[in-house]
Amino acid sequence: MFVSVLRVVGLATVLAAVMASLLPASARVPAAAPVLPRVAEALAARTPLSIVAFGSSSTEGIGATSPAATYPSRLQVELGNAVPKLPVIVINRGRGGEDAEDMARRLPAIIAQHPDLVIWQTGTNDALHDLPVERFVALTRAGIIAMRAAGIDVMLIEPQLCAAMQAKPGSLGYRDAVRAIGAELGVPVIRRYDLMQAWLSKGLLNRVQLLSGDGLHMTDGGYALLAKEVARTILADADRPCTIAGAD
Repeated sequence: MFVSVLRVVGLATVLAAVMASLLPASARVPAAAPVLPRVAEALAARTPLSIVAFGSSSTEGIGATSPAATYPSRLQVELGNAVPKLPVIVINRGRGGEDAEDMARRLPAIIAQHPDLVIWQTGTNDALHDLPVERFVALTRAGIIAMRAAGIDVMLIEPQLCAAMQAKPGSLGYRDAVRAIGAELGVPVIRRYDLMQAWLSKGLLNRVQLLSGDGLHMTDGGYALLAKEVARTILADADRPCTIAGAD
């Protein structure tokens, strides 16, 4: 029986190899290909790494006590510490209150900067502004495709866990839409909603330390933890796993 199983497994392996060989070269993806190829190239060559943090108020840093405490500023520090001597610049292009339609109008200017990576934080204002989820999905997909066509790596950050979102019927649909877009297009998604739940359950922060009094925006502590997770994900998806203190 064991021999029969081996024969079946062996036959399946051979068939899989044959089918793969019949695919056009453009459809074959190397198993070891990094998810963030342009970032991987910069890391390998030790050339300057340019990142644009694109989004709304969570990127701009509403709730932080200073520009240095925003997640993009903290991300530059985390990456600099993790990969010494690698020049890293993180440009903050967050603008409070924007939804996908607003950001679609700004996207050409972002692409024109030709960064290695765009980290797109999106979905919160779309839910709060009642932008139809189908419209949100269409604009987000189009934006990712346009950035990739320009040779830019893309990462998404989903909406946050907060009172304002929890009070809005259907808001989790936008979180789920970000995840679905990421899975469809092979784009890494920072699952901020789940991360915030985990930080609270582990006691890394309490709700007062995590969220500002408006029930919507993160505070310095939340932005610092978010930056650590984004840095860890960037390095992992560029095939350069590295320990980021306090990222788990």
